[in-house]
Amino acid sequence: MDIKRAPPSKKKQYIAWGSGILAIVLVSLGISKLKPAAPSVERATLWVDSVRKGELLREVRAPGTLVPEHIRIIAAATAGRVELLPVRPGVTVNPSTLLVELSNTDVQLQALAADQAVTAARGQLASLRRSLQQSRLAQEGTIAQLRTQLEDANRQIKVVEALDKKGLASASELAQARDRVKELQTRTTIEQQQLDEMNASAKEQLQLTADQVQSLTAIAAEQRNRVRSMHVVAGENGVLLSLPLELGQWVNPGLEIARVAQPGNLKAVLRVPETQARDVALGQKATVDTRNGVVNGHVMRIDPGSQQGTVVVEIAIDGELPRGARSDMSVDGTIELERLPNVMYVGRPAYGSAESTVGLFQISDDGKEATRVNVKLGAASVNTVVVLQGLAVGDSVIISDMSQWDNVSRVRLKR
Repeated sequence: MDIKRAPPSKKKQYIAWGSGILAIVLVSLGISKLKPAAPSVERATLWVDSVRKGELLREVRAPGTLVPEHIRIIAAATAGRVELLPVRPGVTVNPSTLLVELSNTDVQLQALAADQAVTAARGQLASLRRSLQQSRLAQEGTIAQLRTQLEDANRQIKVVEALDKKGLASASELAQARDRVKELQTRTTIEQQQLDEMNASAKEQLQLTADQVQSLTAIAAEQRNRVRSMHVVAGENGVLLSLPLELGQWVNPGLEIARVAQPGNLKAVLRVPETQARDVALGQKATVDTRNGVVNGHVMRIDPGSQQGTVVVEIAIDGELPRGARSDMSVDGTIELERLPNVMYVGRPAYGSAESTVGLFQISDDGKEATRVNVKLGAASVNTVVVLQGLAVGDSVIISDMSQWDNVSRVRLKR
């Protein structure tokens, strides 16, 4: 006999399904809240530094060269062809040392023509002086003759006046004698005025001619100087730095012929990045590394302009340079900017700049991972930078280049 059975209940099945779905949701939710896997980085390949607090010495370091403090550039005063080069760069010279001998026929002919012009002008001056002297003597003779005639006329009028008193001379004779005296007086006065005018004019003519002679003499002297300038000498004691000429080369006026320097007085010329040059000031202490030794110095000049992103800063050498130091030698200079007391600082990171906010990876206490934190930086030195915000004393951060991990916020450190 069949027994009727009740259909199985689906309640347990529903409960099982609900539990499974709930488990799946919980697992998915948990997985979504998990942090993404951090990439691994070899700890040995990183530069790590700790935040410290104390006095920070701000410095600027820049490459440069040693150059003489005093350089004399010798330029061509006139055009010419190089005929003789008795010395070459590197030799010691004195003021009379011959550097270059030039030749130019035109310059020599111009000097001769100038001398001839001076001679001709001097001849004209002598001829003019003689002519004026003759004219003056002739005029003085005329005046002397008139004075003699005037004296004779004065004697004659006295005779006529005496005869007139005795009634022996007519009125016409007396008037004629008086007119003669008056005429001679007038002529004498006019001739004297002509003599004075001749003397003044002669003085002016002689002065003008003498000035012309003087001008031509100066021109001739300058032409002779041009001839002498083709005999180029050093002009002072020193070392010949450069002489970029060859035999037979044509030299134009103004072309640099040579450079003479005093080798004992050298200075360092540094090229400081313009972003770091703003704090450089005159008189700041500096050191210069010549590879053979380090010498002290100070900032003596700062170029007001910028060239290719750098500013030229000249360092005066205070001490004695090491042996072997010479012009155009490459050096490294360090300029002391200031000392900042009681500040937090850390090694300068490979990326980021002073007075900015950068992301640095801070290493955890167990040293197994590093997390990116925003750090506000302040003034920077050569190898260190001031920390304003984001880190505390003792924190360890990665200062090497981590730009390849810009898209992650933490990394695992492998020993």
